[in-house]
Amino acid sequence: MRLIPTIIVKYILRAFYGFFCIMFKLDPYKVTFASYRSNVLKDNLAFIYERMIEKYPEYKRELLFKKFNSTVMGKIQYIFHMIPACYHLATSRYFIVDDYYFPIYAIHPRKGMDIIQLWHSAGALKKFGLSTVGKPFGPSEEYLKHIKIHGNYSKVYVSSSEVIPYFSEAFDMPSENIFPFGVPRTDYFFSEEAIDDIRSRFYIAFPKLHRKKIILYAPTFRGKSHDQDEFKLPFDLEKLAGNLEDEYALLIHLHPYMQADLQLEGKFAYQIKDAFVIEELLAITDILITDYSTVFFDFSLLSRQMIFYPYDLEDYIRSRDFYYQYEDVIPGPMATDTNSLVQLINAGSFNDERISAFRDRFFDYQDGKATERIVEHIFK
Repeated sequence: MRLIPTIIVKYILRAFYGFFCIMFKLDPYKVTFASYRSNVLKDNLAFIYERMIEKYPEYKRELLFKKFNSTVMGKIQYIFHMIPACYHLATSRYFIVDDYYFPIYAIHPRKGMDIIQLWHSAGALKKFGLSTVGKPFGPSEEYLKHIKIHGNYSKVYVSSSEVIPYFSEAFDMPSENIFPFGVPRTDYFFSEEAIDDIRSRFYIAFPKLHRKKIILYAPTFRGKSHDQDEFKLPFDLEKLAGNLEDEYALLIHLHPYMQADLQLEGKFAYQIKDAFVIEELLAITDILITDYSTVFFDFSLLSRQMIFYPYDLEDYIRSRDFYYQYEDVIPGPMATDTNSLVQLINAGSFNDERISAFRDRFFDYQDGKATERIVEHIFK
C-alpha cells in the first residue's frame, strides 16, 4: 500500500514521456541540466554549464532546478515539476544531473541520448544508492521492483579510479562507463583570483572576522531520504566560544537537505545558509570540522587542518555504513567531545604527509582542469 502513490506517479510520468517521444524529435543540440538539490544552478553543474557556453556555444541549454520539499504539498508540487522534466528528457541529447532524479528512473530512455551523472560529492565514504539496500537509510527490495534507483546513466564522472568500484556497485553499471576525470567544483581551489575574490567578499559581509582564524563546521545529512532528523549542535557551543573566541570564529554550514535554524547570537558562531556556496567557504577556512560529509575530500586539495567529530559513529554504521573503515581512511585526528575538540584546535594538529597521501589516493588529477576534461569528453 505504501508504494501505490510512487507506482502511480511512475506510470503518469512514463505516459507523458511516451507522448513527448511521439510528438517531438530528440534535439541533437539540446542539453538539459537538472537537480532537486537546489533552486539555482551551482556546484558541479554550474562549472560544466559555464565551460560548455564558452567552448560549445552552439548547444541549446535548459535548466530544471527545483529543491525537493518532503511535505505533502511539496511532493504534489514536485509531481508538476516532473512533467516538463519528462518533456526535456524526451527531447534532450544530453541530460545532466548531480544526484538522485526520479524521472530518470521512471522511463526507458530513447535511443541516442546520454544521461550523465555528475555526482555531487568527491571520493567515496558513506554508502549510497544500491549499496544501501537493506539498510534503514536505503531503499527496500520491494521499492526497487518498481523504481530502479540510479538506473539509466550512460556516463558518470568521479574523482579517482580508486572509487570506481563503489560507484559501479551503487549505480549497478559497468565500470567502463565511469570516468575518473575529477570533480568540476574543485577547480575553484586552483584559481588564486577566485580565492582572493571570495576572501574580499566574505570580509565585506563579516568585517568583524577579518583578523580571526576561520573554523568551518560542516556535518553530513542525517535522516531517511529527504526527511531530516532533528538536528542540534553536538558540542557545547558556549564552551567552544569561551576557549576560542579571541582567536577564532566558527562558521556552520548544513547539508542542503537540512532545514535547521540554529538561532545563533553571531558573536562567535555564524550559520551560513545561501550567501556562500560550500567551495567558497572551504577556500577561506583554516580548520575544517566534519563527521561523515565528503567535503573533507575537497578540502584535502587545500592541504589545511581538519578534525573529525563522529559523535554518533556506531549508529551511523548501523543505519548507512561506509565503503572504508572510517577510522583508517580519515586524514586527520578525531575528537569525541567538546574538551577534546578544543584541545585539537589549540594544538594545531596537522599531518601534511597524511593529507597528501589521502589526496593522491582520491584525486587522480590535481590540476584545476576537471571541468575542461569532462566537457571535452561529453561534447567533443
